[in-house]
Amino acid sequence: MSTGELSRLRSVVLAGHAGSGKTTLAEHLLFKSGAITRLGRVDDGTASLDFEPEEQKRQLSLSLAVTSLDHEGHRITLIDTPGYADFVGEVIEGFEAVDGALLTMDASGGVEAGTETAIAFGRKTNTAALFVLTKCDRENADPPAALDALRSAFGNKIAPLQVAIGAADAFRGFVDLVHRKAYVFEAGKRSEVAIPDELATEVERRRDQLLEAAAEADDDVLTKYLEGVEITDAELEACLHRGVRDSVLAPVVLVAAAKDIGIEDLLDSIVRYLPSPGEEPAVRASAGGAEVEVPPDPDGPLLAQVFKTTADPFVGRLTYFRVFSGRVSSHDHVWNAGRSEEERIGQVLRLKGKEHELVPSVGAGEIGAVAKLVHTVTGDVLSKRDQPFSLPPFPFPRPTLPIAIEPASKADLDKLSHALARLVEEDPTVRVERSIETGEQLLWAQGENQIAVSSERLKRKFGTSVVTHSPRVPYRETIRGHTQVEGRHKKQTGGRGQFGHVWLSIEPNPGGGIAFAEKIVGGSVPRQFFAGVEKGVRDVAEKGPLAGYPVVDLKATLYDGSFHTVDSDEISFRQASSMAMRKGIHDADPALLEPVMDVEVRVPEAYMGDVNRDLNTRRGRVLGMDIEDGMQIVRAHVPQAELSSYATELRSLTGGRGTFSASLAQYEEVPAHVAQRIIEAHRKELEAAGH
Repeated sequence: MSTGELSRLRSVVLAGHAGSGKTTLAEHLLFKSGAITRLGRVDDGTASLDFEPEEQKRQLSLSLAVTSLDHEGHRITLIDTPGYADFVGEVIEGFEAVDGALLTMDASGGVEAGTETAIAFGRKTNTAALFVLTKCDRENADPPAALDALRSAFGNKIAPLQVAIGAADAFRGFVDLVHRKAYVFEAGKRSEVAIPDELATEVERRRDQLLEAAAEADDDVLTKYLEGVEITDAELEACLHRGVRDSVLAPVVLVAAAKDIGIEDLLDSIVRYLPSPGEEPAVRASAGGAEVEVPPDPDGPLLAQVFKTTADPFVGRLTYFRVFSGRVSSHDHVWNAGRSEEERIGQVLRLKGKEHELVPSVGAGEIGAVAKLVHTVTGDVLSKRDQPFSLPPFPFPRPTLPIAIEPASKADLDKLSHALARLVEEDPTVRVERSIETGEQLLWAQGENQIAVSSERLKRKFGTSVVTHSPRVPYRETIRGHTQVEGRHKKQTGGRGQFGHVWLSIEPNPGGGIAFAEKIVGGSVPRQFFAGVEKGVRDVAEKGPLAGYPVVDLKATLYDGSFHTVDSDEISFRQASSMAMRKGIHDADPALLEPVMDVEVRVPEAYMGDVNRDLNTRRGRVLGMDIEDGMQIVRAHVPQAELSSYATELRSLTGGRGTFSASLAQYEEVPAHVAQRIIEAHRKELEAAGH
């Protein structure tokens, strides 16, 4: 592909709130262009881009899907992404791979959280965007109100391209504000009509909004606009293209996919207004420790980035990549500088949903895939060994919802580690770790839906069944008082007996962990048994007598005891010490400690009251509030036990707009009524286990 042919490429991500019609829109774009011959439906599981079984079961996009179509001599690559917040990583991957975005918004609602998230990603990646008001024919649809909501939220850069003719189920067409023509649709056929008289005022008002937004992209057009000079259609189109390319404005188009209204016009808008790869600025990459600019040149040095890794049931690991410069060819060798590994490219593929088209190569501005790369994962960069490049990592959010995960059987245990590693490769927004405090395997996710889908994928893709449950809170035990306690172990079984006798002084040791000392005078306990006494102290400290949690910040001092010249040994003194410790902790005013987290919640101001009240119900203490990037920041200390489902509940409380992060701040004493419940639960567990 020559540099000139870059102008005939478009790469577009579809992003927006869940249920705003992204996949349905993509399906109609594919059908209208002739890329598919049968129109699929999300509701009956036949949509070409929702092909994973978990998606068909839920009638919901869960992974990004890549496809392509041709329109008016241009090849358009579409990346459909989920709208549900649990799968935000897929949206991030989609934005990293494209030059333009279609931001969908249901015409019957306002600006929802998923739309705001998509807009935020578009701003961070400086991605050119078109807004698409979908479902303009559904009950309660109100395109003018939806447009006003967009302009209210994002200002005058929102540029309407059309005015609706009819409303809700009477929606039948639109007025094209650029060319000042009106069209109505009947059975998918478009007819030009006169602009309805009742819309004349609205058309003039909206065209003024369009011209005002477009003029910001071109000084000459701005001058004409301010002087009242007529702006030609060609000037306006060129001005809109520049404004979209430079992210100065975002046009808005209307669509009713069910009635086939606006689909071909949207294809025209993609080609007309969204930028080609050749118009994109050079990529800033690192090479040999220096920052360099790599322009989008098919004949330039190879620079490609992996934006998605997945497991395909037929070809194994499948790696999606975007080529920024140069070309990736079948049977080539490339260099992964980040891992200092060479990879052999097999057959290069062009993606069409779940179908793969074999191609000899993909060049700058294109998206392709290859199977069975060994070392390369999402975010890695492919280049040549003699000219290696690196790019910044993708900004994936840290998961905030943990779940304990266990193999369902012995056979699953043998496969679990490998399966979890493959899962994390496929979805970098989940994290797997072993809890040092509880010993549990934890899967951290963005929300409950992601946990459910991950469990299903582990079984279907990697043959590993798992069971999940809420993770244990790593409580600890300590003492607040001082005591002296005796421990005596004596056992006679016919031969050599066992005898150990100790007196321990037990006291708090704030911040000092578990400490052992001895103050034996006169040899009442021989030195060779001191190690056994200390082991007994630490045995009990590992699993405290109060509720079975580790004991911290305690000092035990051996100050007296007795021994038998024949029957005493280290094991006997270890037993005696353990007996003394268990009794001594009970006598020394024991307390249960809980981890308290340093929590930072980011929410719009409208939800501040609800969030603060909710934190209070979680035994939280608000420490302060601040404002950052237009969001309210609430900082608080909250017990970890109260955060087990906070990720999901915060999302519900704030309409999906709230996020939080948490890290360990300190351990604090558990309130008496809460501690009693924990201790009682431990007692019942022991009884059930027969102890």
